Amino acid sequence: MYDVELEVNLEEDTDLKKVGLELMFMTPQKCSHEDGITAVELAKLLEMPIDIVKKKLQILKDKEIVRVRGINPKYWKFDEYKFQRMDENDDIFRLLCNFDDVDFDRYFQY
Repeated sequence: MYDVELEVNLEEDTDLKKVGLELMFMTPQKCSHEDGITAVELAKLLEMPIDIVKKKLQILKDKEIVRVRGINPKYWKFDEYKFQRMDENDDIFRLLCNFDDVDFDRYFQY
């Protein structure tokens, strides 16, 4: 395992927030596989470069709030159980719980 250098403050990392929230609100209908979504599919969905998505997924994996299954391809899935048990003062927890600028229409069909 390697240390991930954070280029910006976690509380201001909009790319990390996009990746985290997309996984948090991911429904089985949006996934091509029951184990989750691949980094490539997630990058296309978010219209972000794959290398950025992979870095953000690794940060979330290191915090143990996303699970990864498989080798090639890897399928990523949000772990709600671990997320609910995170420390409220954790930077990533606060980032993902800040809904001030979140467009919920993106995640839900009304």
